Amino acid sequence: MSALLEFAIFPTDKGDSVSQYVSQVIDMIRESGVDYQLTAMGTLIETETFPEALDIVNKAYAILEPHSDRVYSSMTVDIQKNKHNRLKSKVDAIEKKIGKVNL
Repeated sequence: MSALLEFAIFPTDKGDSVSQYVSQVIDMIRESGVDYQLTAMGTLIETETFPEALDIVNKAYAILEPHSDRVYSSMTVDIQKNKHNRLKSKVDAIEKKIGKVNL
């Protein structure tokens, strides 16, 4: 199984730049060992199960909650049985058709 989960999470009461808080979330994701891809607007993770993906989101919230009275989050999920490594294979499928894309 492959659970792709793209999410953004950040405190809303810390001004224009929240990178000092978001970087703590990214560090947790990196340390977790799951495959991930950071983008300018969020982070995409791939886990073996949906509960594992939700656990990452819960841990992200636990990092931010002590620092903020309001935490915003959005997410999209694509769960597919009998698939693996879709974080890479979905990009590869497009690149086979149009060439290298800018990540």
